[in-house]
Amino acid sequence: MKEKFHQYIQDLQNTITSKLEDIDGGAKFKEDLWERAEGGGGRTRVIQNGAVFEKGGVNISAVHGELPETMQDYFKVNDANFFACGLSLVLHPKNPMVPTAHANWRYFEMYDKSGAIVDQWFGGGQDLTPYYLFEEDVVHFHNTCKIACDKHSPVFYNDFKKKCDSYFWNAHRNEARGVGGLFFDYCKGSEQMTMQNWYAFVAEVGNSFLEAYVPIVEKRKDLPYTDRHRNWQEIRRGRYVEFNLVHDKGTLFGLKTNGRIESILMSLPPHVQWVYNHQPESGSEEEQLLKVLKKPIEWV
Repeated sequence: MKEKFHQYIQDLQNTITSKLEDIDGGAKFKEDLWERAEGGGGRTRVIQNGAVFEKGGVNISAVHGELPETMQDYFKVNDANFFACGLSLVLHPKNPMVPTAHANWRYFEMYDKSGAIVDQWFGGGQDLTPYYLFEEDVVHFHNTCKIACDKHSPVFYNDFKKKCDSYFWNAHRNEARGVGGLFFDYCKGSEQMTMQNWYAFVAEVGNSFLEAYVPIVEKRKDLPYTDRHRNWQEIRRGRYVEFNLVHDKGTLFGLKTNGRIESILMSLPPHVQWVYNHQPESGSEEEQLLKVLKKPIEWV
């Protein structure tokens, strides 16, 4: 399974970066191959200062070795080895009318000292973080997610949508990071869903990402905007940074397994503001967004 999924994310990275370069029309992804001293490595691809994407990364990694003590405590195991591979992407568009997108699809194995697999699971998801709310865009994104889920189970969309709303929640701000999507983790084999079934589902979601996001980008990337819109985008990006550094488990795992810092922090936007006690004008588009982020909405 690990070879199969590793090959899948390599192919998916090629597909996604090629399409995004076509959309941007100017900047190209710069590739950075790296190795992890303890075992494994990755292929980081970053686009910067493009016509559409101010900064974005589509990264894959496959790392292995002894599970660090901090993670052994987390998983409540002793003397375990691990293998983890996945694709992570974050796209920060230049135009504030285009939402930021995040996605991640990953596979994990844990071994005892004899090398036998003692645990294995899939995880991942995709979500949207708008700065200005176009409800039809959010509906399109969620509907695409639901179509992918429904091919595998009638309950997946509702279950994983709720988990996404719960996970991408900035508890210290009492608001959502964005308008959600899908989030799933610790997807393990069973009679109902074998690991092959889970692989097919995760690949279905991964293959749906461009369909979910690209039409939104193409519809909004040439809309006019002002300095006011840009300032609001940068203030909201600050909330994005707060979530990634305070709450995100993927960031935590990367830092505690001696991951590559540049790849782990690739998700951070290049221009951000923290304005003291900023409050949007009453009745404004900015206030409308904040109201939506206070409570999860059933979009489809």
